[in-house]
Amino acid sequence: MAAIGIIGRDGRMGQAIAAAVEEGEHTLAGAVDKGEDVAGLADRSDVLIDFSAPAALEGNLHAAIGAGVPLLIGTTGLGERHHSAIDDAARAVPILQTGNTSLGVTMLAKLVREAAQALGPDWDVEIVEMHHRKKVDAPSGTALLLGEAAAEARGIDLDTNSERGRDGVTGERGDGSIGFASLRGGTVTGDHSVILAGQNERIVLSHVAEDRALFARGALTGGAWLIGREPGRYTMENVLGL
Repeated sequence: MAAIGIIGRDGRMGQAIAAAVEEGEHTLAGAVDKGEDVAGLADRSDVLIDFSAPAALEGNLHAAIGAGVPLLIGTTGLGERHHSAIDDAARAVPILQTGNTSLGVTMLAKLVREAAQALGPDWDVEIVEMHHRKKVDAPSGTALLLGEAAAEARGIDLDTNSERGRDGVTGERGDGSIGFASLRGGTVTGDHSVILAGQNERIVLSHVAEDRALFARGALTGGAWLIGREPGRYTMENVLGL
């Protein structure tokens, strides 16, 4: 049993994680939102789970370091400076940062990595994602996670080898690049498909999220796994032993 501290209480994921804690074996140490005392929450928690906003990340990292507690970061829309801050903090406490806490998506990323490596650059990779109409970042954190899996398998940098937002006369598709398409509408929890398109054939690897509760359960699994780990940066694949 672990005392879970939630950062981002009023968001969709914060509410889902709080509900999952109530239904499971862990206890709720507390929950905070924008402008509230993260340091105090960290002091009474065994692990912090952060689904707040990129702007809050630095303060959340300082709170985790100050209390010496692990931190799971599920916030999306992070940039290079955020990842640098996470790298620095991971020297002091264990941190798991992920674009998706779903165990199914974690397995999907492994399959994408294996397929992209085995098939090679002659097979084009396209990632299509759809989320609810209120999601503000695109591509989704999960789409980027899947893109990174394909890019790593091929030994390329995703930032300089991706195609996004095609419109008008785009010319030929770039060789070896990874394409992204983002759809928004309704109340879709999260659909992701990775298309590997070869000559006269395609492979489609997909994951459909039917309820936000699955992400909450995954976050609790990952958070509990972090407790007692050595300082460092971890992933959901580590949680599954992949």
